[in-house]
Amino acid sequence: MKQVADITTEVRRLDPALPLWLGVGAATAAVGIAGAVALASTQEHGWGRLLESYLVSFALFLALTLGALFFVMLQHITRAGWSVVVRRIAETLACNAWLMAVLAIPVVLGMDHLYHWSHVEAAAHDPVLVGKMGFLNPTFFVIRLGIYFLIWGLLAWFFHRTSVRQDTTLDPKLTVRMERAAGPGLVLFALSANFAAFDLLMSLDPHWFSTIFGVYYFAVSVVTFFAVMPKILVSLQWKGVLSRAVTVEHFHDLGKLLFAFNVFWAYIAFSQYMLIWYGNIPEETQWYLKRQTGDWAWVSLALLVFHFIIPFLVLVSRAVKRRPRLLAFTGSYMVVMCWLDLYWLVIPEFSPGSVRFGLIDVFCFLGVAGVYTLALTFRLKRHSLIAEGDPRLQESMAFHTA
Repeated sequence: MKQVADITTEVRRLDPALPLWLGVGAATAAVGIAGAVALASTQEHGWGRLLESYLVSFALFLALTLGALFFVMLQHITRAGWSVVVRRIAETLACNAWLMAVLAIPVVLGMDHLYHWSHVEAAAHDPVLVGKMGFLNPTFFVIRLGIYFLIWGLLAWFFHRTSVRQDTTLDPKLTVRMERAAGPGLVLFALSANFAAFDLLMSLDPHWFSTIFGVYYFAVSVVTFFAVMPKILVSLQWKGVLSRAVTVEHFHDLGKLLFAFNVFWAYIAFSQYMLIWYGNIPEETQWYLKRQTGDWAWVSLALLVFHFIIPFLVLVSRAVKRRPRLLAFTGSYMVVMCWLDLYWLVIPEFSPGSVRFGLIDVFCFLGVAGVYTLALTFRLKRHSLIAEGDPRLQESMAFHTA
C-alpha cells in the first residue's frame, strides 16, 4: 500500500511544468487578444460581434470556476476521502472567481449592446419590460453581479486558505471547520449561481423565462469542470508532477462523474424543452423557435448527437475512464461541446436564423483561455499541489475504485 511519505519522492510543486504553462498561457492570451481586437476593428459591426462572442467565452470559464467551487464544497460536506489529492487543483480553479470578476467588466461596459432591457427609454414602451424594470435595470444588475462575485470569491478564498494553512499546521480541526462551512456555502452557491445564470444569459431575451435555466447552467458548469480536470492532471503528470499521488483510480472516478453529470445535463435540457413544448405557450416557445429554425436547427441537432449521444457511448466504457490520456482527450472534446452549448444559448439572440461562427469566436476563446491559464498558473505555483495536511490523505492515496 502506498504511504503518504512516498509523495516526497515526486515533485509537489508546479516548477517542472511552470515554463510550459506560462509559455502556453502567455502565447494563447497574446494571439487571442490581438486577433480578436484586430478583427473587431476591421469588420463591420465588429465590436458588437466581439462582445457577443466574449460573453460566450466568459460564461464558459465562469462555468469552469463555479464547477470547481461546487466540487470543493461537495467533497467537504460528504467528507470524501478519495479526492484529497486532486482537491487542491479544484480549490485553485475556484479562486479564479476574482479573475472572473475582473473579466466581467467588458460585459458590464457592453451592457447597452448585449441586453436591450438596459435601454430604459426603449424598455418603457414594452409592457413586459415595464413590469420587470425593478429587477432588470443597469444599476441593480451591476450590484447583483458584485454580490455574486463577492460570494464566490470569499467562499473560494476561505476553502483554499484553510486548506493551505492545514499543510503546515496539520490541524484536523480545520477539516471540521471546512465541513461545517460547506453546507451554508452550498446554499449561497446555489442561490447566487442560479440568479447569475438568469442575469447573464437568460435576460438576453427578457420576454422569455424558465425556472430551470439556472439548473441548466449549473449542469454546464459541473460538466466543464470534470472535463477540464483530467486535462490538467495529465499535463502535470507529463512533466513528472503528481505522477504517483494521482493514480488511474482517481481518473476513473473523475471520468464517472463526467459521465454522470453529462447525463444530468441532458436530462435537464430535455426536461426544459419537453415542458415548454408540451405547454405550447407562444411566450415560451419563441425562445426555442429561434434555435430550431434556419442554421440553428443543425446546431440543436449537433448538441444532441455530439454533446450527449457520442459522449454517452464513449464514457460508458470503463476502459476509457481508466486511460488518463484518452480521458483527457475526451474531456477536451467535452469542453468544446460546452462552449458550443453556450454559443447556442447566446448568439441566436443576435443572429436569428443564421450561424455566423468565425475567427473572432476562436480568438475570443483563446484570449480568455490564455488569461485564465496564466492566473491559474501563478496561483498553483505558490503552494503544494495536494492538500498535504488533510487527515484523509492516506485514504486518498490508497483509494481503489470498484
